[in-house]
Amino acid sequence: SKKKSRKHQRFMERRALLEQKGLLGRRLGSRATGAGPEARSTLTKADGTTAPRCRKVPKLKQVVTPSLSPSASPDSIARHHSMLLSQGNGSSKGVRTSPPLLRPGKYVAIDCEMVGTGPQGRLSELARCSVVNYEGDVIYDKYVQPELPIVDYRTRWSGITKQHMKNAIPFKTAQAEILKILKDKIVVGHAIHNDFQALKYFHPKERTRDTSRIPVLNQKAGLPGRASVSLKSLARHLLQKKIQVGCKGHSSVEDAQTAMELYRLVEVQWETELAHSLPPQPPSPVTDPTADSRQYLDDQYWPTDLIASHL
Repeated sequence: SKKKSRKHQRFMERRALLEQKGLLGRRLGSRATGAGPEARSTLTKADGTTAPRCRKVPKLKQVVTPSLSPSASPDSIARHHSMLLSQGNGSSKGVRTSPPLLRPGKYVAIDCEMVGTGPQGRLSELARCSVVNYEGDVIYDKYVQPELPIVDYRTRWSGITKQHMKNAIPFKTAQAEILKILKDKIVVGHAIHNDFQALKYFHPKERTRDTSRIPVLNQKAGLPGRASVSLKSLARHLLQKKIQVGCKGHSSVEDAQTAMELYRLVEVQWETELAHSLPPQPPSPVTDPTADSRQYLDDQYWPTDLIASHL
């Protein structure tokens, strides 16, 4: 403690000396005065000559929004996304309610079609998988050969026939390709746990948006908030769109696109509610050594000429 007290005493003496010489205020304000509007029009070079200073171009006023690095985690993106959306609500001066910078690369929708394998075809295995981006464009759509022999093609619901399996890729290959797409993404789907089960994969809950479990969608459709409503019914009530019609089975592309449309319909409200339900992020640790008062007492953070003159 004595050593610490002596170090603090030296710190106070040096600070008083800086204030006396006028160096403390000048060092803090030198950057601002050099860039201010009343700055001199010439610059002095090291050899004593002067050169004309370039005219300062006035900066345009910009709307300041919190920055987000491209490598940010999906959780941070969701928080940031909802914050931007909430800023845009009810104000023409705020950020737009549909900022495109966060969505295209971070949000995808998925839908899988399964066939029956195993005893009496009771096991469900992946036979087709489709993934679309935020705009509904197809980024993946392939038929997949199940690991076990197909007993029931379930064509009426899956749309899969024996003909489709001729160009199907092995399950392990498809699984690796699909998981590479889903990595670090926020994934949208309807009853999406069935799709993840077919992929033999578990996606983090905080990065999953299941349109079968959104009370906001049900309320918008005039249906019970906690009821499990089919994708077909939600599409009819909210999008005035008919899907899964006829006897040729479902289209995984159409179902994935519909799920994304439903998500975008209630995106602002849903993301805001999710942001409120997520726990707050802990503050980042201090990495600047000059911000630590104990380290600031060390000699290495003081001007060399001041130390020599004082000692």
